[in-house]
Amino acid sequence: MNVKALLLALILPLGAQAQGFAGLGTEAQDFAEPVPGHVLQFPADHGPHPDFRIEWWYLTATLTGPDGTPYGLQWTLFRSALAPRDGAGWDTPQLWMGHAAVTTPEAHHAAERLARGGIGQAGVEADPFSAWIDDWAMEGPDLDRLRLTASGTDFAYDVDLRATGPLVLHGQDGYSVKSAAGQASHYYSQPFFDLAGTLSLPEGDIPVTGQAWLDREWSSQPLAQDQQGWDWFSLSFEGGDKMMGFVLRGDADYTSATWITADGQATAFPDGAFAARPLDLTPVAGRQVPTTWQVTLPDRGVDVTVTALNPDAWMSTSVPYWEGPVTITGSHSGTGYLEMTGYDD
Repeated sequence: MNVKALLLALILPLGAQAQGFAGLGTEAQDFAEPVPGHVLQFPADHGPHPDFRIEWWYLTATLTGPDGTPYGLQWTLFRSALAPRDGAGWDTPQLWMGHAAVTTPEAHHAAERLARGGIGQAGVEADPFSAWIDDWAMEGPDLDRLRLTASGTDFAYDVDLRATGPLVLHGQDGYSVKSAAGQASHYYSQPFFDLAGTLSLPEGDIPVTGQAWLDREWSSQPLAQDQQGWDWFSLSFEGGDKMMGFVLRGDADYTSATWITADGQATAFPDGAFAARPLDLTPVAGRQVPTTWQVTLPDRGVDVTVTALNPDAWMSTSVPYWEGPVTITGSHSGTGYLEMTGYDD
């Protein structure tokens, strides 16, 4: 399969001409669907779920160089299925896409890889953990100890990750509802990684340290048909508490949040408890994109302004979106990451 054909195969099963961002509101058809009460099993659920249509291993990190300069790092592996089964060699219906990026205050470097499953070019194994596409890799003896590598034409990174806290299950024990109609995913995170390593940028090699957050999610119809995209926040506050929150934009917005204490205790918040309101729009890649937000979770006294480190952190990938590090001021201070989809028109 040539690159152009593979690109079409990766996009079309997500229904690029169908409902929602990247067609993620398309009906699940014969694919498996998340069910409430399902008990996640580790380390098995660190691996792939080929009977579901879409899945990702999504890592973001906020970093600091030796002179205090802030940076952001992204490493993502997406799995998309043409049919709800696995297979060997070219018979497999499993397709893979990788995104990597480094964001600085002045620049945003990004790259994309496309691969077919079943031939060794890309995949994930749960134990010992290994996720890869071509020569990009996230691997280690388990999910607590990982080495992360990726490169593009003008950047590379090689960093080590060490978990300092527990896994966090979102929603109802990892069953995360996405709409009033009941669309859902299985969703958990490891938000407690310490990171150390090296960024390689046009200006040279830069030693960095920081914190990383890994999201794991799989579903077959994670959006309702009217939902056109989402605004997702992972926020780490001074003092150690953390918060995940998202807004799914549709005829009526749907929200969800998880409050995570410094010792890893998680509290889920239902639709309406969390809010994110754009404060400032920035012209990015020919679009108007909100790059400053007011984010609130009144039950935890959160009322903060979230500001992009670099407003131009646009991912000009096969399915375009905005992804970059942010700073937090207001009732709480800290750093985090923001992802915004559905702003591609």
